[in-house]
Amino acid sequence: MTVRLTVAQALVRFLSVQYSERDGDRQRLIAGCLGIFGHGNVAGVGQALLQSELEDPKALPYILSRNEQAMVHTAAAFARTRDRLQTYACTASVGPGSTNMVTGAALATVNRLPVLILPSDVFATRVATPVLQELESFGAGDISVNDAFRPVSKYFDRIWRPEQLPSALMNAMRVLTDPVETGAVTLALPQDVQAESYDWPDELFAERTWHVSRPLPEASVVERAAELLRSAERPLIVAGGGVHYSGAEDALREFAERTGIPVAETQAGKGSLRFDHPRSVGAVGSTGTTAANELARAADVVIGIGTRYSDFTTASRTAFQDPRVRFLNLNVARFDGGKHAGLPIVADAREALVSLGSALGSWSVGDQYTSRAQELARNWNGTVDATFNPPAEVTDKLAEGLLTQGEVIGAVNELSEPSDVVVCAAGSMPGELHKLWRTRDPKGYHVEYGYSCMGYEIAGGLGVRLAAPDRDVFVLVGDGSYLMMSSELATAVQENIKIIVVLVQNHGFASIGALSESLGSQRFGTAYRRRTGDGRLDGEQLPIDLAANMRSFGLEVIDVHSRPELEKAIRTAKAADGPIAIHVSTDPLIGGPDSESWWDVPVSEVSELQSTRAASAAYEESKKTQRPYLAPAEGDS
Repeated sequence: MTVRLTVAQALVRFLSVQYSERDGDRQRLIAGCLGIFGHGNVAGVGQALLQSELEDPKALPYILSRNEQAMVHTAAAFARTRDRLQTYACTASVGPGSTNMVTGAALATVNRLPVLILPSDVFATRVATPVLQELESFGAGDISVNDAFRPVSKYFDRIWRPEQLPSALMNAMRVLTDPVETGAVTLALPQDVQAESYDWPDELFAERTWHVSRPLPEASVVERAAELLRSAERPLIVAGGGVHYSGAEDALREFAERTGIPVAETQAGKGSLRFDHPRSVGAVGSTGTTAANELARAADVVIGIGTRYSDFTTASRTAFQDPRVRFLNLNVARFDGGKHAGLPIVADAREALVSLGSALGSWSVGDQYTSRAQELARNWNGTVDATFNPPAEVTDKLAEGLLTQGEVIGAVNELSEPSDVVVCAAGSMPGELHKLWRTRDPKGYHVEYGYSCMGYEIAGGLGVRLAAPDRDVFVLVGDGSYLMMSSELATAVQENIKIIVVLVQNHGFASIGALSESLGSQRFGTAYRRRTGDGRLDGEQLPIDLAANMRSFGLEVIDVHSRPELEKAIRTAKAADGPIAIHVSTDPLIGGPDSESWWDVPVSEVSELQSTRAASAAYEESKKTQRPYLAPAEGDS
């Protein structure tokens, strides 16, 4: 039997009956469709979504977004919160509407998050080429701007003919539900093909359940890993995002408690243990705690669990300084498992931890090492207390109405519920949050630091709240990132999606300003100021009223100028029924505590500026501590 539908109608009907399953738990794979309509998709995918909504509003719910990049961020944040078991589809018009999604696709793929991208494309028939918003290639007739999605997608296809749709859909679902291969999946849809009808076999629209696997570790590899660990005196666990995606938090806690190995966390892995667990030493790397980084410097075996070892995690390969350090990597992806010449246990993180714990039996680290790790963690907690509640010698230096960024983070952390979620992505706050935020729930920390995309915060906050409507979501965003992409506040108001936006105003790019100063570039071009008569951007601050801007979206906005006002505003926001914002100004020159770490950002080798020459000399000294991490994990290294 067949049914006659357009390509777009067939696509929507197919997506509405796809499910994912892991450990016997089954859920809709595609929760809905985010989109913005233009001439390239309004009569194709747009018509199909309308028809679907009229037949069954719950089949594939449509949410109107305001920015194409932002809606992909929303989908990615949703997928991360749902442990990659669910996601959204994103539809946009031909040309700029579609290319606006490229950055979002890159973010999803970098973070290994499943998102279905549906960019509209030029006419397959080429009957009226060049059409509006078509970029012509002088050397090829089958290229469009959507080919820009190829390098940022884990799977890409273009549906030139209706007959190609079924196989493309099967491949798309396969990649979306593969814990190793997942990322952005792009199906480019020529606008004429979207509206073309075809006789589809009924079985294409049968319910399908895609099993999300938990690959088991090889017993022989587990035994080799156990032998490696038994030889260690100062092992350190580095917990990455794979711990969360696998749901391995309990397995990690039990493993750490049994073995006594301290646990450090990457940005994506933060929350793998509660901040106050006896084995937790907090964030590691360039934005890490001094506790984790001191242990990292001396570690002789590093156990990476579900981490891709970004440069922030390894402090640009300076974090682990033992000349004989070896790596044991538990990762579902062989690509990541083999990094730093590590011994890879290629398996699901939860299953690998259980197997490794069993193989180790009663083995544990020495009491002296455990005690030292706990002492370092206690010392760092004292540092956090002082940052959240700065002493008078710090606050007395503040201009009237200004707070420190540490105070803002501390107030939100202390007044939020354990189950609430903090969302951030770019600027100075992600680094501060990584080392300072006291995570009390595995889902309580959501900082996108794989692509660290400015503008992610508000859109990402929507995705988190859509995925976890029972949790309050605090979106911490700086003025720089807010100005990049605030448009989804309109979507929050439209759908009454409650997010609590804490907009931290410091009149410029505070993070890059501080980095610029450390590199000898004197904070050039990082402050929001008027250009003066001598041609420099060093005049008075720009009179930008971001609180008024947020109010223009229909949000309640609370302006605060003191710590008591901030605390009152947070309580008010917690009690609100819809989206709400808090506007607070901070001093950009007062940073958080030092991580006693490094990040490799090259400095000009020659310069007429003394500040740059001094920074270059310091850079060369730091470069001397970089390590290749090439020693074999097994044998005499």
